[in-house]
Amino acid sequence: MLDRLVVLDHSSGIAGPYCTKLLADAGAEVLEVPPEGGDPLAGQGSGGLHEFLHRSKRVASGPWSSLPDADVLVTDQEVDVAELRRRHRSLVVVTISPFGHDGPLAGTPATEFTLQAWCGSTGQRGLPEEPPLAAGGRLGEWLTGSVAAVGALAALREAKRSGEGEHVDVAMLDVMATTMVTYPSVFASFGGWPTASGTGRVVEVPSIEPSSDGFVVFTTNSAQQFADFLVMIERPDLLEDEGLRRAAGRFERRHEFLAAVRAYTSRHTTEELLARAALLRIPAAPVLHGGNVEGFEQFAARGVFETMPGGGRAPRVPYRIGDDEGAGARPAAGKAVGGRGAPGGDGWRLPLDGLVVLDCTAWWAGPGATNVLAALGADVVKVESTARPDLMRYSSARPPSDPDWWEWGPLFHAVNLNKRAVTVDLRRPEGVSLFERLAAGADVVVENYTPRVMEQFGLGWERLHQINPSLLMVRMTAFGLDGPWRERTGFAQTMESLSGMAWLTGRPDGPPVLVRGACDPLAGLHAVFATLVALEARDRDGLGRLVEATMVEAALNAAAEQVIEHSRRGTLLSRLENRDPCHAPQNVYRCAGDDGWVALSVVADDQWRALATVVGEARWDDDPTLADADSRRSRQDEIDARIARWTAALAPEEAAARLAAAGVPAAPVVPPRELARNPQLRHRRLFETEDHPVTGGHEIPVLPMRFGHVDRWLRRPSPTLGQHNAEVLGEVEPDPARLAELEADGVLGTRPAGA
Repeated sequence: MLDRLVVLDHSSGIAGPYCTKLLADAGAEVLEVPPEGGDPLAGQGSGGLHEFLHRSKRVASGPWSSLPDADVLVTDQEVDVAELRRRHRSLVVVTISPFGHDGPLAGTPATEFTLQAWCGSTGQRGLPEEPPLAAGGRLGEWLTGSVAAVGALAALREAKRSGEGEHVDVAMLDVMATTMVTYPSVFASFGGWPTASGTGRVVEVPSIEPSSDGFVVFTTNSAQQFADFLVMIERPDLLEDEGLRRAAGRFERRHEFLAAVRAYTSRHTTEELLARAALLRIPAAPVLHGGNVEGFEQFAARGVFETMPGGGRAPRVPYRIGDDEGAGARPAAGKAVGGRGAPGGDGWRLPLDGLVVLDCTAWWAGPGATNVLAALGADVVKVESTARPDLMRYSSARPPSDPDWWEWGPLFHAVNLNKRAVTVDLRRPEGVSLFERLAAGADVVVENYTPRVMEQFGLGWERLHQINPSLLMVRMTAFGLDGPWRERTGFAQTMESLSGMAWLTGRPDGPPVLVRGACDPLAGLHAVFATLVALEARDRDGLGRLVEATMVEAALNAAAEQVIEHSRRGTLLSRLENRDPCHAPQNVYRCAGDDGWVALSVVADDQWRALATVVGEARWDDDPTLADADSRRSRQDEIDARIARWTAALAPEEAAARLAAAGVPAAPVVPPRELARNPQLRHRRLFETEDHPVTGGHEIPVLPMRFGHVDRWLRRPSPTLGQHNAEVLGEVEPDPARLAELEADGVLGTRPAGA
């Protein structure tokens, strides 16, 4: 669908190549311009991950000056963006870097591991009595590549219209600060910045628990799910225990409570536990890895994995558009997508300006997707009902005894900026009629219910396509529109476990550990990308399309290395705590102060020599048995002990600053809620103030990329429940008296039912 779009890929590693892989899989012609020295990823493991990221591309030959004109340049190298934009007015330049194009930390050495420490992700994970724990699998790079692909395609859309290109400045720290932690500073701000106590490191209780033949993850986000879980483990006596009803109370008594849980789960097979959880509608899943993920029944039924040309298996493209199922599929020749075109005549504007989106989503992944569409200029109308608002409203900083307590949900605010909101009860014919009239004038409908729900409302794809043949319907299912798991509910915990992400996180001698959240924004970004691709197709022929963006398949793409390595070499990647399979040393080290830690990651031999100088171990530099990463990994316990003696006398910030000044990637392990005070993020204006009619002014992280034409992403605060009923519904029902009747009858409203 992006044929005739020409993209130059001048990047290495995962983030840039995954950005251009997404573009190539949608039909773009991607030319690789390898960085000087090549891509280190090509020599790691079997080389299969490198092939996965580059298989739909071709290597360009000759110098830059001989390459064809391109529509998009994606680079993680030093380039003169201003000069490129001067010479090629309509070119979209996407730069990817650890900290962004400018700011006090720009140019500071960094790796995925140290950026996890900077963004608060490492600081939130693990047990209070143990060191902080990074997530395995380089998730920040996959997330950054997904953001970059969305930015590239959005900027290109406006470049075609106006003839004016763009600099899309993507910083990994910005991305990870909005995707690998769940807006901790917003929760703190809504709570009045209470005094922090303890380390802040927690795990869900219950979460990943042992079965007799593996591990199973259980999700008990609601009180009902937790009550049903107690019934499942045959402990209904605990239903009356007030101290276990809240997550904080369960964590405080985790040793006692988990002993009761594991006494039951360890006596039953994974299959038995999943069957019992399904009967009680408790979200649950097996914890899979590279050796068994292909055989999971849902993935096998849907044909999720395919054979790569060089051998081994890998996940397919994680979305479907109409009848197009996969990578490399090329539509028939038609109107050029990447053409430079004549300027629109009225100047640059937001890429999705003029588009109307009906947002039938809840929780994080779906609202996160429509939050991006709204930031990019779409008129997003959030559709809720008074009987069932978005339940993220109920994750509130205020108790139910407070007025308007449901308007104090920090996560709701964070992912519903720039939207308008209506309440329409779709269980009622009058509500369905209003929705159909809205859909007749919309461009996109996005929903993330389980598949049966929209059909039960009478609002499935066939009906919506009949109402509006040019409408896109984006269905953000957990597991897909078909297969044996079609109707099951899935959350981020489920996806982390099924994909193998959790398998890579934790201590080698301990159970897998949840990553905690990254799968929601990852799914949302892939849904946005698929929507932008489908819009390009609609621009050609005016026809609407069904878009299926499956949450678990987005997660599988970000965990692709595990199945690739196992299917190619029989290598089962597994947990290494805070160490790395290729580089050494890498770890977190205790510093002076209360629970102070510094993260350090050496990825090159010159960094090793610099480290030796900083910690005062000149003999390391002369020791041939430590000259390469393989040798250092074999002696990492010894090396770690010496580094820890050096860091013990220093504050985390001082240790990180000394190491970074010497060229060694390092970072303080930042407590999550302190993220908002990071000077680099403040310089890049990641936080903008929401002026809300109920909650007042609070800083909220916005879109984690900068456009040269955009000073501010936040234009409208998150909406109150039903705030725009008269404004929006009045466009399709002009009789105010009729709207008043519908509100009196409970079809519309501005307060949750029973509140």
